[in-house]
Amino acid sequence: MRDERWTVVLVTYDSIEAEIIKDLLESGGVPVVLRSSKVSPYPVNIGKIGEIKILVRDEDKEIAEKLIKEEIDISE
Repeated sequence: MRDERWTVVLVTYDSIEAEIIKDLLESGGVPVVLRSSKVSPYPVNIGKIGEIKILVRDEDKEIAEKLIKEEIDISE
């Protein structure tokens, strides 16, 4: 089995934004992992506790960044 490495392409404090970006990337064929230190009963968004990291495989980083940039350009 191949050892996959994952890299952060975006950090957000908004769980809805994280899910939208995850859906965008997955619809482009890019596997995504969301990582967060939030504790469910306490929706605190202060500092590192509120961060949601969006990770993709190293080999998908360029395409993921391109998809995110295209989406931002369209919505502006």
